[in-house]
Amino acid sequence: MIPADVGFEENVRRRRREEEATDSRSGSDNMDGGGGSGDDLDAAVGDNPRKKKRYHRHTPQQIQELEAMFKECPHPDEKQRLELSRRLSLEIKQVKFWFQNRRTQMKTQLERHENTLLRHENEKLRTENMAIREAMRSPICSNCGGPAIIGEISLEEQQLRIENARLKDELDRVCALAGKFVVRPVPVSPPLEEYGGGMMMMERCVYLEMALAAMDELVKMANGEEPLWIGEKLNEEEYSRMFSGGCFGGFVSEASRESALLFLHSSALLDTLMEANRWVEMFPNLIATATTTDVISGGMGGTRNGALQLMHAELQILSPMVPVRQLNFLRFCKQHAEGVWTVVDVSIDPITDTSSPPCRRLPSGCLIHDMPNGYSKVTWVEHSEYDESQIHELYRPLVRSGLGFGARRWIATLQRQSEALATLISSPSDHSGISADGRRNMVKLAQRMTANFCTGVCASTVYKWNKLNTGNNNVGEDVRVMTRKSVEDPGEPPGTVLSAATSVWVAATAERVFEFLRDERLRSEWDILSNGGPMQEMLHIPKAHHHHHANAVSLLRATQSLNPNQSSMLILQETCSDASGSLVVYAPVDIPAMQVVMNGGDSAYVALLPSGFAVVPAAEDCGGGSLLTVAFQILVNSLPTDKLTVESVETVNNLISCTVQKIKTALRCHELST
Repeated sequence: MIPADVGFEENVRRRRREEEATDSRSGSDNMDGGGGSGDDLDAAVGDNPRKKKRYHRHTPQQIQELEAMFKECPHPDEKQRLELSRRLSLEIKQVKFWFQNRRTQMKTQLERHENTLLRHENEKLRTENMAIREAMRSPICSNCGGPAIIGEISLEEQQLRIENARLKDELDRVCALAGKFVVRPVPVSPPLEEYGGGMMMMERCVYLEMALAAMDELVKMANGEEPLWIGEKLNEEEYSRMFSGGCFGGFVSEASRESALLFLHSSALLDTLMEANRWVEMFPNLIATATTTDVISGGMGGTRNGALQLMHAELQILSPMVPVRQLNFLRFCKQHAEGVWTVVDVSIDPITDTSSPPCRRLPSGCLIHDMPNGYSKVTWVEHSEYDESQIHELYRPLVRSGLGFGARRWIATLQRQSEALATLISSPSDHSGISADGRRNMVKLAQRMTANFCTGVCASTVYKWNKLNTGNNNVGEDVRVMTRKSVEDPGEPPGTVLSAATSVWVAATAERVFEFLRDERLRSEWDILSNGGPMQEMLHIPKAHHHHHANAVSLLRATQSLNPNQSSMLILQETCSDASGSLVVYAPVDIPAMQVVMNGGDSAYVALLPSGFAVVPAAEDCGGGSLLTVAFQILVNSLPTDKLTVESVETVNNLISCTVQKIKTALRCHELST
C-alpha cells in the first residue's frame, strides 16, 4: 500500500504538469491567426475559469490590414487603434491585443533567427578549434613531411597558439551575443543609449523582418516566370496578388530584370556592394554619393552572410532634367548555398511621409551564382515607385522603360567596369611607353574626372551647388546654371566654379552621336579648345579587350600645338560606352603635371575641371534618336570671394548653346554625306 504522503506528492506533481501543459497550449493558440482577440480572452477568464476558452479568428482581410499597419507603425497610438477598429469592425481591445501579440511573435522570430546564426557560428569555431588542437598534438615538419621535433617548430607553434587565442576570443564574443543582439553604430551615429534600449530593440526587429521579407520577394522576382513576368515586363496584377503590394496613389511603378555573365568572383562583387565607397566607384554614373549609416549585423564567421546595414544613397541620371533620387534603405546579404548569394535593398522611408524624397525602392538587388574560371552569373532586379511629375517630359519615357534607373543600366555598368578591371590587370606593359604604375595613375585620374563631371550635371550633395535664377532673357529655360566655391582642394583650381548643363533631343542614334564626339579628328567641328584644327591622340589606354576604342583613357593635343613652345596644355579624355548609354568626358591638363602622373607620381594633385557629354537612346515614343546632355564646368574667378558677374553667366550660356548647335549641324552634314 502506498503511504498517504507519497500519494499526495504524486497528485500534486501530476496536477502541476497538467496546468503547465494547459498554459502552453493556451499561449500557442493565442498567437494563431496573427494574434488573438483581447475581448474573447477576457471572456475566457471571467466568472467561470473552468469554462473552455474561445478565441476570435480574424478574417484574411483584417490580418492583411493589421500587418500593413504593423510594418508602418509597430506601436500605434490610441487614435490609430481607434481608426483601425472602426475600419476593420473590431473592438479597440482586440486591436490592442493583436499588436501586443504580433510584437511578441516578431521578437520570438528574431531570437530564433539569432540562435540559428549563433549555433552555426559556434559549430564552425568549435570545428576550427579542434583542428588546431589536433595539429598542435601531431606537428608535421614542413620540409620532409615527417613528425617534427618540438624545438624545431617553436615559431609555428607560437603562431598556432596566437590563432587559437583569437578563435577563443571570437567564440566568447559570439556566446556573449546569444542573449543580446548588439547593434554597433558607425562613429558618426549617436550612442545607442540616447535612443533607449527598448526602442532600438524594436527597430532592429522591424528591420530584420523587413530584410527577410525583401529577400524572399527578390528571390521570387529574380526566378519568376509567367504570369509574374510577361517577357521582361512585370505583370502588376500578379505582383499585387503574390506580394500584397500596389503602387502608391499618383506614383508610377518601374520594374526591370536583367542577367549577365561577368568576369568577377562573388567575393569581389559582395565586397563592392557592401562597402559604400567601393559601391560608388563601381557605379559613378549611377551613384552620386553613398554612406553606411548603421551596421546592424556585420555577418557571421568573418563572411558577409547575414550582414545587415542601413544606408543612404543618391542615385542619378546624367541630365539636369531628372532630379537626384535620395534614398534611405536597408541592405541585406545572405548566402543560400555554396557560391550562391543574394544582396537586397529596400527603402525604409514611408512614401506618404512628406519629408521623404518622392521615391521608394521596393525590394531590389541581385542574385549571384559563382561559375568556373572566376566568372559569376548575376541576375539584377530593380523595382521602385516614384513621382513622375518632377521629371521633364523628355525623359519620362526613358525612366519608365528602365533605361534610366533600371536593371539593364546596373548590369551594363557592372559588365563594363569588370571588363575594364580585368583588362588593366592582365595587360602587359603596352606600346605607349609608360609603366604599369603610370597607366594605373592615368586611369585613376580619369575616374576622378568622370565622377566630378557627374556631380556637376546632377547637382548632388557631393558639392554645395547654388542654383542661379538667371531668368529666360540670358539663359535658356532648359539650361541649369550653378556655382560653388573651390577652396583647399588640391584636385581643383581655387576660385568660383560655374557649371552649366542642358539636355536636348538629337535625331541621330546614340551610337552615331558617341562615335562623332569621341573622334579626335572631328573635334574641331564642335570644340573651341581644338584651335580650329584636328586633335592628335598622344596616348591611348584601352579599358576593354573588345571594342577597345570605345572604352578608353586618352591624352589629346591640338595638331597646331605640336611644337612645345606653342602650348603647355593637353586634354585628358575618358570615353565609356555600354548597352545603357555613353559618356565622353574631358578636361584640359598641364603637360608637367601629366608627366609626373605617367612616371608613377600621385595624381591627386592634378587640378581638373571637367566638361563633357552623356548620350542615351531615346524611347520610340520620342521618335527614336537620342538624348544628349552637354555640361561645362568653368573657373570664372580665381578667388572664391569674388562675385559672379552677369557676363560670366552669359558667356557660359553662349558656349553651351553654340556647342549644341554645332553638334546638331555637324551630325546632319555627316548624315547627308553618307
